[in-house]
Amino acid sequence: MVTIRLTRRGAKKQPFYHVVVTDSRIRQGGTTLEQVGYFNPVPAGKQRRLELNLDRIDYWVGKGAKPSERVAELVKKHRKQAVAA
Repeated sequence: MVTIRLTRRGAKKQPFYHVVVTDSRIRQGGTTLEQVGYFNPVPAGKQRRLELNLDRIDYWVGKGAKPSERVAELVKKHRKQAVAA
């Protein structure tokens, strides 16, 4: 099964996550099918907190990919911000 999930990058106490499409059987840091965005929970200065390619996420969901709970939450927030802007 294909999932859309977060994979952690960044240094100790400075988390940074890539939003990736991957096979659910592959471990977290393994190979991915596509990177569709990033999430920076602790942005510094003018760094963006969240960047998602909603077109590609919709494409993968249309093909049967299941987003993780956290990714579904982030997509919902991102869509809400896009409508407000």
